[in-house]
Amino acid sequence: MTGSPGYETGREREMMGGEAPALAVKGVTKRFGDVRVLDGVSVHVMERETVSVLGPSGCGKSTLMNILTGLVTPDSGEISVSGRIGYMQQKDLLLPWKTVMDNVALPRVIRGADRLAAAADASPYFGTFGLEGYESSYPHELSGGMRQRVNFLRTFLTSGDIMLLDEPLGALDSITRGRLQQWLTDVKKRVDVTIMLITHDVEEAILLSDRVYVLSGKPAVVRAEIGIDFYREQKEERRLSPQLMDYKKRILENL
Repeated sequence: MTGSPGYETGREREMMGGEAPALAVKGVTKRFGDVRVLDGVSVHVMERETVSVLGPSGCGKSTLMNILTGLVTPDSGEISVSGRIGYMQQKDLLLPWKTVMDNVALPRVIRGADRLAAAADASPYFGTFGLEGYESSYPHELSGGMRQRVNFLRTFLTSGDIMLLDEPLGALDSITRGRLQQWLTDVKKRVDVTIMLITHDVEEAILLSDRVYVLSGKPAVVRAEIGIDFYREQKEERRLSPQLMDYKKRILENL
């Protein structure tokens, strides 16, 4: 699902300053049997943006992700993806009998890369992702937060361009979740990657994102697209800003 459909031409592209997005969904509809899940959904993510998608449970957010990765075919609409996608699902899916390094390198090995070469390519990023010294550890030796860092690194190395994150921090306790939100903000400054994030946490969406899409209940339509326009370069400052509550109120009014 690559090419020029979607936002590549016309008025939408002019509104984006002439740039084509890294990924775009335009007018996508999807049914499963008699149940309509998505109803004309349109979203886009520009290169190096972080965009969150919020909505009630079961409204079709994960279906949207599966359409972007090609796992599900839409009934109608257009998809445009410019770059290689890595998809991080809610569970970390680490193989317990493999080391951290082998888990990180596994997608490339499956695609035919030499194991040692894949490990050598991954090694420089262990420091960036806070995993230096854990290369030979096994998943059961790591905390939940560390396991998610391994999952992030594996997704990053698989994608290279675009990361789709489906509730990546949802299973963590609030303290660990807050720390990893800060960590993800720091990592985003150091790696050139585009992120589309599904979350049920309104504050998390505000803390991490450049823009937020709010979806309705099933069948999902886009109720609002909200640009998060404060502390864009210092997102870590958002957590204690009074503006956070203003944005939270605005998003909640659309949920």
